Amino acid sequence: MCGIVAIIGGRPVAPLIVDALKRLEYRGYDSAGVATIENGRLARRRAEGKLVNLEARLEAEPLSGTIGIGHTRWATHGVPNETNAHPHFAGDVAIVHNGIIENFAELRSELAAKGHVFSTQTDTEVVAHLVSEGISGGSSPQEAAFAALKRLEGAFAIALMFRGDEDLLIGARNGPPLAIGHGEGETYLGSDAIALSPFTNQVTYLEDGDWAVVRRDSVKICDMNGSPVERPRQTSVATSFLVDKGNHRHFMEKEIHEQPEVISHTLANYLDFANGAIRQPELPFDFATLDRLTISACGTAYLSGLVSKYWFERFARLPVDIDIASEFRYREMPLSKNSAAVFISQSGETADSLASLRYCRGEGVPIASIVNVQGSTIARESDIVFPTLAGPEIGVASTKAFTCQLSVLASLALRAARERGTIDNETERKLIRALSEAPRLASQVLRLEERFRELARELSHYKHVLYLGRDTSYPLALEGALKLKEISYIHAEGYAAGELKHGPIALIDEEMPVIVIAPHDRIFDKSVSNMQEVAARGGKIILITDATGAEKANVSTLETIVMPDVPEFVAPIVYALPVQMLAYHTAVFMGTDVDQPRNLAKSVTVE
Repeated sequence: MCGIVAIIGGRPVAPLIVDALKRLEYRGYDSAGVATIENGRLARRRAEGKLVNLEARLEAEPLSGTIGIGHTRWATHGVPNETNAHPHFAGDVAIVHNGIIENFAELRSELAAKGHVFSTQTDTEVVAHLVSEGISGGSSPQEAAFAALKRLEGAFAIALMFRGDEDLLIGARNGPPLAIGHGEGETYLGSDAIALSPFTNQVTYLEDGDWAVVRRDSVKICDMNGSPVERPRQTSVATSFLVDKGNHRHFMEKEIHEQPEVISHTLANYLDFANGAIRQPELPFDFATLDRLTISACGTAYLSGLVSKYWFERFARLPVDIDIASEFRYREMPLSKNSAAVFISQSGETADSLASLRYCRGEGVPIASIVNVQGSTIARESDIVFPTLAGPEIGVASTKAFTCQLSVLASLALRAARERGTIDNETERKLIRALSEAPRLASQVLRLEERFRELARELSHYKHVLYLGRDTSYPLALEGALKLKEISYIHAEGYAAGELKHGPIALIDEEMPVIVIAPHDRIFDKSVSNMQEVAARGGKIILITDATGAEKANVSTLETIVMPDVPEFVAPIVYALPVQMLAYHTAVFMGTDVDQPRNLAKSVTVE
């Protein structure tokens, strides 16, 4: 959430900053702004809403400065409007900030008592005034910034610019990511390497507690003791072009349709299809001797981990503890030294997951991560990284990242089973063969899109929807409900079908569509009994199953979507696509902002 870009160069930077901010739109935002130094004064343009509004302001009132800072804001303190939009000024200081300053009220009161007048409701403006107070007292910009940073409590990534020095930016990080980009006669700050990719592929990632003095031709990084520290310069693999929608209406639609390809790429990274074998990168732990696996994540990534719990326990006979990271980080879970921890995050910057990782690190547990951004903080702090090769995912609602996470987890579950001796060679080959079919089956599901579009038109008339599933279809029911509510704003809940009679059945009436995810498998008959309970109470059933399931269900439905026959092992990967398409087309009919739904951000980098 939020995005920061700052540039010191030899050409007007405002258009460059806006262009870079476009690459951060996926993070979610509600206002944007840019500031430069022109003719020895601080100048800025800000706008509520999307970047197109900021571009219009800049077209009418250009900025020509060669140093600048820019920001896309996701509101935390203060309503989303132009006044609260970044950058903020105080005296000779300009600031952009991602995060939450927890002690801002205390600092604001202290500064107000000294005569400072605040023009916004934000916590960020307080930092600018705090630095300005130091400069007014005779400190240099670097000294004032360092003194202010030491007083801040909370999570922050900050970029500061100063009137009177057009060759100075100061960046700082404590939680949310911040990277330095190195160019020829230009230096950059950015929330991630994607934002900086049009300018450079040479990137230095700041660590927590780092702050940096950035000039056109030099960078000095220090820790919070003021001691210089060295951080490696890396070659970023972030894409250098602006990802566009192609001939699709939304990024989410495009990313749904990319899944056959990216699932194939991801699986091929972990499985040798030609020889029916698992690829064997060295691990920091031995699956054969683990007595437990701890998995933690947030949102859709958590649901991919929940699917994998079934796989690891069924095939590898390896017990799995799975937690939502925001709960895991606080409940002080006892961890065995003979266990391993896996963290799943599309961005690799999710604050709760990162805090949980560090708890496990403190307990001496080996860390693996499954991320889509290999240079991310979670990746850098892991003992081993299992990348999902989904490519940039711009839509806030995760689609291709989810199925790629499932692809990695399925491959790891097979490796665990093989190393623990719980499957034989023939079973290994059979399951790998099943996974190899997933991209083809996903392509077949995409051909059903018109059916889902028609069904979505009907679904858009309802205010509440229930999703049901058993076994690995239960996490998909949760995912379907999550997708529908986050992009269409229709209230939806997902339940294990067996829990229906323990409470949710009270909701069933003719105004409650019930979406049942039920491929014909070993527990299909149990799902049918749940559907019969719904039908008996007038519920409108939407059944997603295969041809055998459609034939044997023997239940009246509002709609039955017949999926291709799918091996049970890979059903969660393939059956993810229907719930994505149903949510997507429903949101389109509802007229919502599909790619950037209200109140949501792609990367949740603060608690």
